[in-house]
Amino acid sequence: MRFSERVVDLVHSPIGAAHALVGLRTNSRDLLDLSQAAPSFPAADVVIERIAEAAHEPDVGRYPPQPGLPTLRTAFANDLSDGYGADISADSVLITAGCNQAFCIAASALTSPGDEALLVSPFYFNHDMWLRLEGIHVRHLEPGPDLIPDPEHAEHLLTDKTRLITLVSPGNPTGVTIPKDVIHGFADLARRHNIALIVDETYRSFRDQQSGTHQLFENDDWTDHVISLHSFSKDFAIPGYRCGAVVGGSGIITQSLKILDCVAISAPRIGQEAALAGLLHAQEWRLEQVARVRELEDRFLTVMANKPGGFEVVASGAYFGWVRQPSSDLTTAEVVRRLVLEHDVLVIPGTAFTPDDEAMLRMSFANLSPAEINELKLRLAEFA
Repeated sequence: MRFSERVVDLVHSPIGAAHALVGLRTNSRDLLDLSQAAPSFPAADVVIERIAEAAHEPDVGRYPPQPGLPTLRTAFANDLSDGYGADISADSVLITAGCNQAFCIAASALTSPGDEALLVSPFYFNHDMWLRLEGIHVRHLEPGPDLIPDPEHAEHLLTDKTRLITLVSPGNPTGVTIPKDVIHGFADLARRHNIALIVDETYRSFRDQQSGTHQLFENDDWTDHVISLHSFSKDFAIPGYRCGAVVGGSGIITQSLKILDCVAISAPRIGQEAALAGLLHAQEWRLEQVARVRELEDRFLTVMANKPGGFEVVASGAYFGWVRQPSSDLTTAEVVRRLVLEHDVLVIPGTAFTPDDEAMLRMSFANLSPAEINELKLRLAEFA
């Protein structure tokens, strides 16, 4: 049989490629896994209890309403309204099977093969992969030394084929929170050029508070050019239940529903029940986990301060450290291989997030315990 050239030409997920190396290990000590950005702790008891309860209900295996459970859409709209100081309607919320699906269906609703999209480098690899799979030409916007993108520089990359700009804040892989005035500048840019601004806010609970909370939802016309994407995985430790959301105007919701109907019909009901339980009953737990992750970041930065093994933290935030590897003689892929096979440390190469090898690594420090972060310092020091 023949396969799509666009699919064949795509690289495999770096998560899978990294985990393939694990099977080649011969050391007996425990692996320090800093690869995938997923909560290493269980969900709140109230969420687990609701999942168990829902599993015994007769409707749990049936299709929920396609846009999502009305109770969840309302609860999430209220949560967003409180968080952003705006009035967001439940009609502006479409529940999806995770934030990756939210991006895919929104981007597909906005583009056709041959169109162009703008991603900020370093980019989230699944965004880049999906756009290329759809036949979209991806332009990469290089940020400044602080890893903050500039709307004026972005404007120079726009053409009459550009359909969307995507920001991820806090960033994956960098952890950097884009200041609200910069996000507002990109929204103005999208408005002037009649294109969409997608803001992936998967890690919004972990944003740098000094950068401020954007006020896009306070503008009367925000639904004309802004789409906000969200995940319940990180807030409530339910990544396996796949629950996310598209937040936007009636146009993007209507068009996205057509695509959702083809690929999933609706997001799984059990995941929606888990997210609803979190929103209604686990807000204090949510704040405790945010504080916990911030403490892990502080510890990570402390142990990395003296550049063990020559590894240097360039940026951090949310779940991530964006780290420069020390070797000028080895490719980043070779460094990753040595780390896992010789030092029992699993990370993701920065080449998954940038067009070229810039000698960077993504370390998901939030996957580790405080003791494991201390151990990380020792193992990185071995690399030298």
